[in-house]
Amino acid sequence: MKDSLSIPPSGALDFLSLGAVVHRLDPGIVPFRKARECQIHVSGGEFNVAANLADCFRLNTGVATAMVKYPIGELVAERVRAMGVKPFYKWYEHDGVTGPNIATVYSDRGHGIRPPVVFYNRANEAAALLKPGDFDWAEIFRGGVRWLHSGGIFASLSETTADLIVEAMLAAKAAGAVTSFDLNFREKLWKHRGGQERAVQVFDRIVKNVDVLVGNEEDLQKGLGIAGPQVAASSKFDPASFFAMIDRVVEKHPQIQIVATTLREVYSTTRHCWGAVAWAGGQHHVSMTCDLDVHDRVGGGDGFASGLFYGLLAGEPPDDALKLGWAHGALLTTFPGDTTMATLEEVRSFAKGGSARIQR
Repeated sequence: MKDSLSIPPSGALDFLSLGAVVHRLDPGIVPFRKARECQIHVSGGEFNVAANLADCFRLNTGVATAMVKYPIGELVAERVRAMGVKPFYKWYEHDGVTGPNIATVYSDRGHGIRPPVVFYNRANEAAALLKPGDFDWAEIFRGGVRWLHSGGIFASLSETTADLIVEAMLAAKAAGAVTSFDLNFREKLWKHRGGQERAVQVFDRIVKNVDVLVGNEEDLQKGLGIAGPQVAASSKFDPASFFAMIDRVVEKHPQIQIVATTLREVYSTTRHCWGAVAWAGGQHHVSMTCDLDVHDRVGGGDGFASGLFYGLLAGEPPDDALKLGWAHGALLTTFPGDTTMATLEEVRSFAKGGSARIQR
């Protein structure tokens, strides 16, 4: 294991994400099967981090992804611009009938005792067609990129997306960039790709190239095949069980410098106890906790990762970076949609123990 995370001090881009962009149809608390209208959110487990870092944290960020020439693609591209993210697109022509498509995610938020539901239409998804050679990494990295990020959702889409992640990470390492990966294990997405056994094989090949890993106990067990306590059906706030698994993670992947995750104790769909933990170079860091009144929980984990990465990019020590991630993730659950509406000042205030008293 290296002594510390070595982040380039400058670059044309502070942060670059590689992944899929999607649009999410959200009827709010109405069950989707009874919905009459929906909000449209532009999202993506990898894109969300770049969007948050640009909009809230004022960094220069980019996203490498697939884009389709049809109205949904135009909608998504407009939202990418609105968040201030520089696009690096592999363009696809839509055939007018079957695609390729920008994937659709459907969700309803649930309420109280009724849990949220997320399901997908990723048929003929353009992002799943992405493969090594589709991006000119030498050109993208020419001006300097400080940090490259990808995730398990993108890796689950096809054999070629996982190959592309490895290609990008090798290019990033050659250019001196830090690499991160959010395991984001999704049972529904891996089911048609060989299940958990295949996920472990794919993730093992990717994580060999990763400096900073984001993933909870379930991600570590099901995505990395790391033995640990039985994943409970009901969430509990238990930092000890997370830290107990880290030695096995680092033994398997000794180059990893930081492993971090959010912890939630879910009282109900709309009421959570929220915390976060990080292992950094052998040291354990545990955030404060707070009780959240959740408006929309989708994207909260990406919000945490964004704040954590910002802190590290800004030169904050791991403990303070963790607090920023904890604070931003908490704030993000109070907004509709998957990406941030917070300001950096709000994040820093809450990270220091700010309250919800009215600001006049």
